[in-house]
Amino acid sequence: MKRLRVLVVAGVLALGTAGAGTAQASPAPPAAASTCPAGEVFATDNTAVITDPGDPRLKTPLIRFDREVRRIIEANGASAGRSTLLDGVFWSADLKQTTYERSREFDVNRVGRDGLHHIAGVIAKQYHQESVLTFRCLPRTSPETDSVEIRASGVSAARLREALAADPQAREELGGGSVTLGGRLILVAPVADLPLARRFTAGLGVDWNKAEVRYGDGEFVS
Repeated sequence: MKRLRVLVVAGVLALGTAGAGTAQASPAPPAAASTCPAGEVFATDNTAVITDPGDPRLKTPLIRFDREVRRIIEANGASAGRSTLLDGVFWSADLKQTTYERSREFDVNRVGRDGLHHIAGVIAKQYHQESVLTFRCLPRTSPETDSVEIRASGVSAARLREALAADPQAREELGGGSVTLGGRLILVAPVADLPLARRFTAGLGVDWNKAEVRYGDGEFVS
C-alpha cells in the first residue's frame, strides 16, 4: 500500500532498534503470543489517494484481492491463513490532511523472514504499491525485535480520524492506523515510539491492561 502504517499501519519508515527492551509496556500474555502466525502482511490493491471518508471505494470488500494474494502466498511456498478486512486512516505529510484506505491483513504460516520479505515484494510489485508492511512476532529480547503491534477492541475508524486530527505529534510520528470492521485497532509502531502509542491509544479509550501487545520485526517492503 502507498504508505501503509497500521495502527497498522504503523509508524515512521525508520524502524530503529533504539529503545528496544526499555519502553515501558506490558508484554502480550503467553496465550495471546502463541496465537501469532509466522508472519503478517498488510496490503491493498488501491493506488489512489482518497481524502473523502465517504468515498465509495472505501466500501470494497477486496474479495478478488484476497483470493489473488492467497495464491501469491501459496505459490511462494508459504501457507495462507486468516485474512482480515481493514479500514485505514492515515496522515499525509505531503497533503497536510487525512487520507483513507481499505486494505487487508493476511496471516502467513510456514514462512521465515526471507520468505515473508519476498512475498511482500511480489505483492508490492504486482499491485504497484510504494510499500507493503510485514510483521513477525518475536521475543521481546530478540536482537531482531524493532517494533510492536498493539491490538485493542472498541475503536472505530471515525474515532481514529478524530483522534489523529486532535493530536499533531501522533499523526506526524505514528502516521495513522487501521481498524477491523468489528472495531479492533491494530497499531504497528517502532519500539521507541511505544510510549507515544500507549498515550495515543489511551486517548482512544483503550484500556491498556486489556490491549494485546506483540513484539517483533516490522518491515516496509517495496
